[in-house]
Amino acid sequence: MARTARFDRQVALDNAVELFWTRGYYASSMKQIEGALDMRPGSLYATFGNKSGLFAEALQAYAARSGGDLQQMMGGSQSPIEGLKGYLRSFARPCHKGAGVPSKACMLVKTLLELNDEDADLRTQVEALLATVEQGLCRILEKGKDAGELRADVDCARLARLLQTQIIGLRAFAARNVPDEQIEALADDMISLLDTYCTA
Repeated sequence: MARTARFDRQVALDNAVELFWTRGYYASSMKQIEGALDMRPGSLYATFGNKSGLFAEALQAYAARSGGDLQQMMGGSQSPIEGLKGYLRSFARPCHKGAGVPSKACMLVKTLLELNDEDADLRTQVEALLATVEQGLCRILEKGKDAGELRADVDCARLARLLQTQIIGLRAFAARNVPDEQIEALADDMISLLDTYCTA
């Protein structure tokens, strides 16, 4: 019985991620949330506390999914930098039809830009999750540096911030109605920039 409850909770969180990623936090009404999660108000509040509690868990679920995608990509790569290049290329893929993502823009970035001072706790959570992504990029770069793929003078923390800035910009740009080829070219440009830090 406990296993069924956990499964149902995960399904509910997946549905919450899709709704919030599409509509944003403020534009998602409780009626829409109840419909998306197929839960009555009493069950919803008993499970997640309130709307902000559900949203906080949805943010964690989104971040975990994104982190899992990165780890899977790195695990299947021959080297840290090649894995990172594959990760950068992956940001052009959601632009294609049938990719199954609610929005081309990152949910964390959309949320960071949407939230106001009244929801400081959620904003703090988003900033912490984005910092975790940045730290993950830095660790990959440091592994690449240790492996001799990056120049010895590369500041991995600084380069990680630059790459994250470019990823954020690419995901925001992809939300425009632009041809897929332009997004793919920008992803290639990010990889070309990374190449300037490489030893070969």
